[in-house]
Amino acid sequence: MRKISAALVAVALTAVGLTGCSLPGAAAECPRPDVSDAETMDLITVSGPIENVPDVSVYAPFQTSSTAYADVEEGSGTQITTTAQLAVLDVTLISGETGDLIVSTAYDGNLSSPIPLTQWTTSFPGFEDALSCAEEGARVAIALAPGDIEAQTAAGLGIGEDDSAVAVVDVRKVYLPKAEGDFRFNAGNGLPAVVRAPDGRPGIIVPDGAAPEDLVVQTLVEGDGEEVTGDTPVRVHYTGVLWDDRTVFDSTWDAEPASLTLDGVVPGFAQALEGQTVGSQVMVVIPPELGYGDTEQGSIPADSTLVFVIDILGLDQPAA
Repeated sequence: MRKISAALVAVALTAVGLTGCSLPGAAAECPRPDVSDAETMDLITVSGPIENVPDVSVYAPFQTSSTAYADVEEGSGTQITTTAQLAVLDVTLISGETGDLIVSTAYDGNLSSPIPLTQWTTSFPGFEDALSCAEEGARVAIALAPGDIEAQTAAGLGIGEDDSAVAVVDVRKVYLPKAEGDFRFNAGNGLPAVVRAPDGRPGIIVPDGAAPEDLVVQTLVEGDGEEVTGDTPVRVHYTGVLWDDRTVFDSTWDAEPASLTLDGVVPGFAQALEGQTVGSQVMVVIPPELGYGDTEQGSIPADSTLVFVIDILGLDQPAA
């Protein structure tokens, strides 16, 4: 990754948090009515256990001119607030023309392969509004108007350009888009400050002066999710900065969050994560002996002190 000035990144961000400051916690509420259009959704009946492919009855031929949805089952987990989030969905698609099943996902309980919601909304644009603010564990019936399915996808599924369809989406797992929890006070004397953009992307301001000789771990935001134990991979966004020249050497924020194991990262990074909780944001200053030591690592010079800000977004289920 090309090195850029951490100070310039910080200036470009909207400063909504600083190390050493206590800020109000929770993200804004995400309201969601149970039914967006009762008249349309009354034409669709969904039944069956939420773990299985649903039984769907539609008054065919079914036609809608706009997207509509109804929550068949409400969820109680992490909420979908942006299509940048990782998630695992099971989806059943029904023809509006005939009422017959077109296709469904495996419904095999595998949660080990989350993907960005954008991979779904690119093919099914109607999902974006219908799933906004839905929670993990929800089952959502969606009436899809012509245009709510991308044209090439619709053609591949045998759906005519003027046809409607019905989808049932089971929201199996949702990862946080950024750290969400209570902001914690940290004495920041001689340590980097952190600013955050509205989407959570951090900027790191490294102070003048010598780097600490020992590992420093500060919890900036404390989440209330599961604990990171190292038994399962942890899904994170992070930004890493070199203390000496104050440049960003690595960041996940322009790509998908990284899935990491504690034995697959440098010791200082692992120590910073272990015992933390999902939803937390952690800043860690890693001395060379707990980083890459006297070995050059790509754009990281030998004997570098590293600064990371890490957002803990969720724990991965190991692959079966």
